[in-house]
Amino acid sequence: MLDGKTVVRPELRRVAELLGLGTEPAAAEYDTLIIGAGPAGLAAAVYGASEGLRTIVIEREAPGGQAGTSSRIENYLGFPSGVSGDELASRALQQARRLGAEILVTRTITKLDPATNQVHLDGGDVLRARTIILACGVSWRQLEIDGFDRLAGKGIFYGASRSEAPGSHGLDVQIIGAGNSAGQAAMFFSNHARSVTILARGDGIGKSMSSYLSDQLAARSNIEVLTRTEAVAAHGEDSLEAIEIRNNETDETTRLDSGGVFIFIGADAETSWLPPEIALDDRRFVLTGPDVAAAGRWELDRDPYLLETSAPGIFACGDVRLGPVKRVASAVGEGSMAIAFVHQFLREADREPEAAHG
Repeated sequence: MLDGKTVVRPELRRVAELLGLGTEPAAAEYDTLIIGAGPAGLAAAVYGASEGLRTIVIEREAPGGQAGTSSRIENYLGFPSGVSGDELASRALQQARRLGAEILVTRTITKLDPATNQVHLDGGDVLRARTIILACGVSWRQLEIDGFDRLAGKGIFYGASRSEAPGSHGLDVQIIGAGNSAGQAAMFFSNHARSVTILARGDGIGKSMSSYLSDQLAARSNIEVLTRTEAVAAHGEDSLEAIEIRNNETDETTRLDSGGVFIFIGADAETSWLPPEIALDDRRFVLTGPDVAAAGRWELDRDPYLLETSAPGIFACGDVRLGPVKRVASAVGEGSMAIAFVHQFLREADREPEAAHG
């Protein structure tokens, strides 16, 4: 119920409308169009709008990106006690909108034309932008394990937001993964759950997790790390009841009662929809700057800007780009840097007609 209105099983777009989030563009042309509302996209929106650019962000789901599912970000500058991903995303969203950026959610891009800088949305809307910023991030890798598909959303989740932890009170939960996101989730769930078990396929978590985080995990009595271990099955009718795990050294299997499984096993770039004019590496991450030139995909006389793709005027930042630092602060930094390059590109574009006229 919202403002006295009850809705039954609404579509995601209807939920967005009820929450006052935009789903329809206000104009047909923009200075910069940002694809994706994770930390990189929202940072670009804040800086673009604050510096006078007509700015729009298009997000196919909800703002926040992968960071929005992080229970606790401990190493973000200015938050000594840490900040949850959804809180950071919510603040950034409010800031971008207050400064004048348009944010469209639940809209999917069906086509991007680098020749005209036109972006086609589902539903038939066509927007044109002088510059485009790709901040579409990555998507969670899926586990092909017996029962996981059937129980997805019914006890098995990819990622975890801060709001899910209180629901685990007194339960035994499992975290699959050995990176920082998995460690952060384990720490937060341990404040509510009876026990938290981290399942790691490798022989330890030291190589994949920040040392401060692994030290914190070791100090929590209700967190256990099982190495060389993986889930092999999930059990339950209407919701998850238990999982089966296997020790890959001994081949021994064990059944664990489960109040929830939260999966953090990395992600793949969201680039299958991009046109061939935008160069990708063999893992389908977007090439930018020197990598574009090295691949022989740059045709202008000037060098590409650091975050510019092989299509001039189209930039990429955050996790979708080849070689970013996998940190929220880095994504925010790249989003703001992308706007600096947008300004340079627009200044150069505005000078060209003058030179031709002269």
